[in-house]
Amino acid sequence: MSKSKIAVYWMRRDLRLEDNAALHHALKSGYPVLPLFIFDWNILNKLEDRADARVQFLSRELDSIKRALRQKGSDMEIRYGKPENVWKELLDDYEIAEVHTNGDYEPYARERDEMVRGLLEERGVGFNSYKDHVIFEKSEVVKDDGEPYVVYTPYSKKWLQAFSESDLEPFACERHFDQLLPIKTPEAPSLEEMGFKSFDFEYPSREIDVKVVQEYGDQRDYPGKRGTSRISMHLRFGTLSIREVTRIARKHSKSWLNELIWRNFYQSIIWHFPHSVENAFREKYDRIPWRQDKEGFEAWCEGRTGYPIVDAGMRELNGTGFMHNRVRMITASFLTKHLLIDWRWGEAYFAKKLLDFELASNNGSWQWAAGSGCDAAPYFRVFNPTSQTKKFDPEHRYIRKWVPEYQEMDYPKPIVDHKQARERAILTYKEALNS
Repeated sequence: MSKSKIAVYWMRRDLRLEDNAALHHALKSGYPVLPLFIFDWNILNKLEDRADARVQFLSRELDSIKRALRQKGSDMEIRYGKPENVWKELLDDYEIAEVHTNGDYEPYARERDEMVRGLLEERGVGFNSYKDHVIFEKSEVVKDDGEPYVVYTPYSKKWLQAFSESDLEPFACERHFDQLLPIKTPEAPSLEEMGFKSFDFEYPSREIDVKVVQEYGDQRDYPGKRGTSRISMHLRFGTLSIREVTRIARKHSKSWLNELIWRNFYQSIIWHFPHSVENAFREKYDRIPWRQDKEGFEAWCEGRTGYPIVDAGMRELNGTGFMHNRVRMITASFLTKHLLIDWRWGEAYFAKKLLDFELASNNGSWQWAAGSGCDAAPYFRVFNPTSQTKKFDPEHRYIRKWVPEYQEMDYPKPIVDHKQARERAILTYKEALNS
């Protein structure tokens, strides 16, 4: 292994070699740069499905990056284990002067990074973290008194006021690729070596359809149409630069830009209010006596509630790892309001199934549906699946695709009556919140 001083670029949720803040700074550090990715045992060990498409996606992207680096006369360290153990090995294998990485705002990531920072600093190695996953991070968009926003509209206005074209300036990493460490590293650990299975799945395109973006504001709520970009998995893993995506949004669609700002908003919330990962953002909502209805939950998970739009959404999720955003709201409202089941149950199921799962957005959206989150829908707002269907899937295109038997005799009857369930939810919430 190399014993000359090097810089390490630690890749996590930024799987690309272009327009990458940490990679750019590492390449300009004055040291030869070794790219690194760690398959984190602490994260992978929690995954129940050994045929998890997200792990396969990671493996495929890393193989592609490793090939690209080899074409440039360099390579990439790809290791599997607990981060602290991997870093101890790396410190023995290399003479590391600096580490450069892009920030992650989730509670586990913050804890991990502080642990690694301490380990590196004990050895005299600098740890440098950069903004790359969002346009504005931490306290860059806050109220005039320095307090974080907890309502989206004023946050978005302040976001737009703070924004300038320089925020979208790409990092020209390609100009400095001659600083990559000339090295050949071992092959990456295989999926099987990490306890996962290889399988074929529909790889999401990273190409952004400009026509879809231009029509997004008019078409985004109709699940039976191709009205959304479907790049959420690439944003989650950083295979697309948020700066590139935001440039396209600003040029073609205010509505799509608003969705990107929502994503940034939820990252801000999870940074400032990490308690919301496990508990209600608004504490009093933890007083709601959720029903421990395991049969109802299983019916919801499996798409057999007797409400076609709900069942279609859950079957799409189970079959593809994706669910249309409008239907995510409908299914989440149904679980928390119609069935009065704890939003945490639904959030955990989405976390297990969604290919684009991102903790901040998943948590924020579920608490929005439950009424317990920041800027949430009021507790007395209960989506009516029938009226939602009439409005957003009037020709039943989406329902026919995922629930073709919805008009047949063997299709289940609704597991709850909408009117009764709505009244029960409103009464339960009202009593709990006023107790």
